[in-house]
Parts: sequence; structure tokens; C-alpha cells
Amino acid sequence: MTHHIEPFSADTMLVGESPLWHHGEQTLYWVDIEGFAIHSLKPATEEHRKWPMASEPSALAIAAGGGLAVATRAGFMHLDTADGTLGAIAPAPYDTATTRFNDGKVDAAGRFWVGTIYEPRDKQAAEMFVLERGAVRTAWSGGMTNSNGLAFSPDGRVMYHADTAAHRVTRYDYDLESGTPSNPQVLHQFSADKANNYGGRPDGAAVDSEGNYWVAMFEGARIVKLSPSGALLDEIALPVRCPTMVAFGGADLKTLYITSASKRPAEELAQHPLSGRVLQVRMTVPGLPAPAYAA
Repeated sequence: MTHHIEPFSADTMLVGESPLWHHGEQTLYWVDIEGFAIHSLKPATEEHRKWPMASEPSALAIAAGGGLAVATRAGFMHLDTADGTLGAIAPAPYDTATTRFNDGKVDAAGRFWVGTIYEPRDKQAAEMFVLERGAVRTAWSGGMTNSNGLAFSPDGRVMYHADTAAHRVTRYDYDLESGTPSNPQVLHQFSADKANNYGGRPDGAAVDSEGNYWVAMFEGARIVKLSPSGALLDEIALPVRCPTMVAFGGADLKTLYITSASKRPAEELAQHPLSGRVLQVRMTVPGLPAPAYAA
């Protein structure tokens, strides 16, 4: 199948991330981590909004009471998207000199799961945290350097997670009632051989309504589709080398939005001039509405 990829937004992000379709508002939100900003664009009216941030935003969630829950380096914040005011939810549970929040997703019970990136990258010191009704708990520590790829199966009983530095996606059995993952199994191990068989490393992801896992392959100029058992089912080539995350949206949830990074070498940007833009592609299978964080 030939996929038609086109830009969704006119703005270029340094490190675009966390596309989030707010189905109730029919609006896409996303962040520019190193641009210290949150963006939104409503396709029906082409209204673009931007909220500058004092601390790097990395992951977004719809807040059940309105606005957004935002994971930033400084901690969890609430953004009132009506008047732009920011309020603190919980401070960062780590050393902000070496660590920041990275990828995150809300489960079907309203918990906001967000992992970290350990920026020195000299040891596997990243952690996974859960924001649950204003309180933060540690889900696990270590064993990864760059937490990414969080997603949940349509029935909420499987959690997916990627360790970008390890080029690996893992699936867990997930107890939705307690918010506990267990029984980790490798879903897919991507090649780390940059000389021979390199197709990028797994970054942010989303699950479609059939339960397939779509993941952005950073440095791979593609997104790939994995079955619930880890089989590589499909891939879509992109006009950017470094896609960062995907999200299903649009009125029918059949538009896949793809964020990307432009903080890249000059020669790469010359070859991929759409780097940093949010892209869109029409899909045949829809996604699912994003659940809201239950404050």
C-alpha cells in the first residue's frame, strides 16, 4: 500500500514529541521538548496555539477536569488551556541535573505513566513513575537508559514499553485494577548494527483498535507496525530521518500524526527538510480515543 505523507503543521520543532489527540476538542496537542513549548492545532479551523514553558515538557495527558497534565523536567504540571495558567501537581522525583521525564501514556484507569531519560547515558539509571490522583510512585528503577514507547492494548491488559538505547520493545501483562505490570517478555528486538542492518531505534508508539503496536523508529526514517505477538507486519517510510512518536487522531481516528526532530546534523536536515515538522498520514484501521488522567 502506498501511503501519502504530508505536513500537518507549518512550525518546525527542535525535538517534537508526545502528539496527543483530544477527541472531545478535535485538537492535536504536542510538545517541543528543547523548544520549551506546548503546541496545539485544530484541523477544522487551522487554529494554532502555543504555550511557552519554563521547564522542558516531554509528555502530555488529557486532564479529566479540563486542560492538560504535563510531565516536565521540574515535575508534573497542570496546564489550563483556556487561560494558559500553570499549576503544580507534583515535583520531580529524581535529580533534575541528570534526569528528565520523557515518554508517557495514561492507562484505562486514569493513571499517567511516565518514564525518564538518564542524560549522561553512562549507566542504565532511568526509572518509571506513575502519577495517580496527584501522588507519584516508582514503578521500577534501572535496567534502561531512555524510557519510551509506552502504550496499552485496547482491553487495557497489556502494557508495551521501549528502551530506545537497547533497541528493544517489551510487553507486560498488566493488572488494570492495581496498575501493576508483570511477566515482561521481549516483543521485538531491533538491530543495533549501524554498519549493516540498521533501521533506527524504537521511540514513541501507539496501539490501533486491532491491538497492533505502531512505533516511530528514530534514525530509521520509518514507522513500523508490530502484531501483539511481535511480528513485523508493515512499515511506512517517512520524509524525516528521526520520527519521535505517533498518535491516532482525526474525527474518525484514522489519521496518524507523527512528530519529529530537527536538532540534527546539517547534512541530515539538507536531505530531510521536513525534519521537525508534525506529519500526518491516513490509515485504514483507526486508533482509540486517549483516556484522561484522573486527577
